[in-house]
Amino acid sequence: MKKAYLVLENGEIFQGWRFGGAGEALGEAVFTTGMGGYLETLTDHSYAGQIILQTFPLIGNYGVIPEDFEGKCAARGYVVRHLCDTPSNFRSQGNLGDLLEKWNIPGVCGVDTRRITRILREQGVMNACICDAVPENLDFLKAYRVDHPVAKVSCTKKTEYPAVGQERFRVTLIDYGAKKNILRSLCSRGCRVTAVPWDTSAEEILADNPDGVMLSNGPGDPQDNAGCVRVIGALLGKVPIFGICLGHQLTALAMGGDTVKLKYGHRGANQPVTDLARGRTYMTSQNHGYAVVGESLTGRGVVTHINANDGTCEGVEYPGLDCFTVQFHPEACAGPRDTEFLFDQFMQKMGGRKHA
Repeated sequence: MKKAYLVLENGEIFQGWRFGGAGEALGEAVFTTGMGGYLETLTDHSYAGQIILQTFPLIGNYGVIPEDFEGKCAARGYVVRHLCDTPSNFRSQGNLGDLLEKWNIPGVCGVDTRRITRILREQGVMNACICDAVPENLDFLKAYRVDHPVAKVSCTKKTEYPAVGQERFRVTLIDYGAKKNILRSLCSRGCRVTAVPWDTSAEEILADNPDGVMLSNGPGDPQDNAGCVRVIGALLGKVPIFGICLGHQLTALAMGGDTVKLKYGHRGANQPVTDLARGRTYMTSQNHGYAVVGESLTGRGVVTHINANDGTCEGVEYPGLDCFTVQFHPEACAGPRDTEFLFDQFMQKMGGRKHA
């Protein structure tokens, strides 16, 4: 292995060893706390433009399993403590280093990921680069921004996915960077899903007469997506809507609410979320750097879920509009599946609308 460096925007330098793709990586450094699911993490479009750091120290031990991919890798780089290049799993089709080399995603291993995580927690997420030589001038790091990534990760044409078993509902999925398991979760419940690009108009969506609209996850700052916000505003009240992650944030903006960038975000498969109506706390999978400001929706939406760690908004119901949204991922694999029932709640909304 060749030497490589992870250089943070604040000037901190970490020497490690290169694996994966050649060349340099420039992106926003973020950490994720999941103990498993590194394949799902790497193929989650919500990481577009970012360098992912895994807090769990051993990564790659179960190899590469294409059936577990959530999409194409949109991350800029990958940072781990220990890289396992001799995986053991009956489903494995290779090792992680070879996969990242094929994808041309630079990685660095052998660095102190615990220390880097503490820096990002205390100072906030910051830009970073993976390189073979430490740059003399770091101004280019300060200038980097994850700029309008949704258009880069959305599908480019309308695509239909058949229901599993008897067809019950027709759902339009607006793809802002959708994870494949959102599709699986809908199709397995008898939905025929039509996935449409991020910039599809409300008129075109309503012309298909769907029973419901699913708003997917996606990367970047929700306030960069004014066109998407207008489309959601035109759909509200006309069809049942379920939003996840970026879809949750965009809906809040469409309702006149606000969003804020978090210091270091919520990323991992162990994020506690309290359901205020049920009085229960669920473990959830999350990946986001922005949050809805719950107070900004007073009189327009009801906050239904909050993060048990920091009290930020994790879910909203919009009375009279057949619309509810959550910040976390009820479809997550790998991840806890405590909140899969939210898809069933969406089915109930569409069933009530369809037979009203």
